[in-house]
Amino acid sequence: MLKVGLTGGIGAGKSEVSRLLVERGAVLIDADRIAREVVAPGTPGLAAVVDAFGKDVLTPDGTLDRPRLGSIVFADPERLALLNSIVHPLVGARSHDLETAAPDDAVVVHDVPLLTENGLAPLYDVVIVVDAGPDTQLDRLVRLRGMTEEDARARMAAQATREDRRAIADIVIDNDVPWAELEQRVQDVWDDLVRRARARREPPRNSAAGSAR
Repeated sequence: MLKVGLTGGIGAGKSEVSRLLVERGAVLIDADRIAREVVAPGTPGLAAVVDAFGKDVLTPDGTLDRPRLGSIVFADPERLALLNSIVHPLVGARSHDLETAAPDDAVVVHDVPLLTENGLAPLYDVVIVVDAGPDTQLDRLVRLRGMTEEDARARMAAQATREDRRAIADIVIDNDVPWAELEQRVQDVWDDLVRRARARREPPRNSAAGSAR
């Protein structure tokens, strides 16, 4: 198994890259999706969030009001840290279960938005960072996700810097490019990951000679 950590700033296009990797055969473990599962109605995770932030973070039907909670925590580092202390252990436990269930020869891609911030790079064999310039991120968040510019800038500021993300990368995928170029870049990265996974499975060529001495 090759364990890959995939990350990138909000609006950089990480989800598109993960989708392209899955099309090529990767096993995806999506931390954002799991983070939603562990705070679904009736879960201990949601009860802990409500206990910490109050019932105002619930919608009328009892689900978590993620935009409202986001507007609270992304402008306040202490409250963001509190939320992370509740959700991250639950996400980590579920991610471990899914990884354990993957085939031994799989390329397992962990899509982890806060990989850099939480110092998780050593957990992976390869770290991929999807990179885009701040202007591109802001445009995507406002135009495609419907955020206000203020909220978008607050969320970007709450994450690691672009330089910090690139510093932990084994591979950087530039997503300030046209679609066709991004797709080709992901294909090249996938080919590299497959080679790395194969190399991990194959015994060293000199192992038999060494044991005969």
